[in-house]
Amino acid sequence: MQDNMMDAFNAQTKQMFEPMRKINSLMLNNMEKMTQYQLESMQRYRQMGTDRIRSATEVQDAESLRDFGTKQAEMMNDLSQQMQEDARVMSEMSLQFKSEMEKMFSEAGQQMSEQAQAAAKGQQQPAKASSQSSRKS
Repeated sequence: MQDNMMDAFNAQTKQMFEPMRKINSLMLNNMEKMTQYQLESMQRYRQMGTDRIRSATEVQDAESLRDFGTKQAEMMNDLSQQMQEDARVMSEMSLQFKSEMEKMFSEAGQQMSEQAQAAAKGQQQPAKASSQSSRKS
């Protein structure tokens, strides 16, 4: 009997912590994806900056300065487009994370509701049994 009680307790504890485990796992996965994407973005920006510095060191006369200025304007346009793309991707990741979290919370709420209903049914039955046993005494 004690083994059955321990098994039931373990099962209930597992059911109680399972939604939290899933949420923590989702949060960790999302953090890893976003961090990886941000690191890749920083790598692209660093490369752009390094390329511009190298180009600046190659300026030797008025013509190369003019070319550098033209390329600088192009690079700023590319940088602006890249930043917009990065913002769009990060926004999509955030929306996907939000929808997955909402789904998990909905599932967890439904599961808790079902468990509460099952517990309520379980409490009603022993109450009847105990009242019947007290009548017999």
